[in-house]
Amino acid sequence: MRASVRLLASTCVLLALLLALSACSSNNEFGDLQRFMDEVESRPKGQIEPLPEFLPYQAFAYGAGDMRSPFEPPQKIQPVDRRTAQPNVKPDFDRVKQYLEQFNVGQLRMVGTLSRDATLYALVQDSNGGVHRVQNGDYMGTDHGRVRAVDEGHVELIEIVSDGTGGWVQRARTMTLGGAELRG
Repeated sequence: MRASVRLLASTCVLLALLLALSACSSNNEFGDLQRFMDEVESRPKGQIEPLPEFLPYQAFAYGAGDMRSPFEPPQKIQPVDRRTAQPNVKPDFDRVKQYLEQFNVGQLRMVGTLSRDATLYALVQDSNGGVHRVQNGDYMGTDHGRVRAVDEGHVELIEIVSDGTGGWVQRARTMTLGGAELRG
């Protein structure tokens, strides 16, 4: 009798599962989705527009690299009278170059002063962001500039530049605090 009750219970469970399965398969709640899919698939296929024609990239050749920077003040060059030119003015090519001589004076900026043992030093910032201590007699700039005087608000330089005729002339320059003004 117990075996028949088990058989009857397992049969009922099996019938309930079959009924649930048949109810799920005959459910028609996705019919509207199926109709939409059929309608979209029946539409005529569209054409994809071709990609636009791209012109090949043409590199820009910058030709003003050797010209004066428009952000530096122009230098006033006065004609040299060979009769009044100083024949003994020329840069010392045998001395060891100092670090700030690799920068153009326009790339250097006076950012302050420092006093130590009664000596006044100018603090000069290079284009790489480094700050350097400069005193009388130091060299800076690509035109053989030698520091002539250091003051609270400016540094005075004497540069030795070519006069264009094979000789050399001295040129005075002033670098002011903040580097906003560079007088030559």
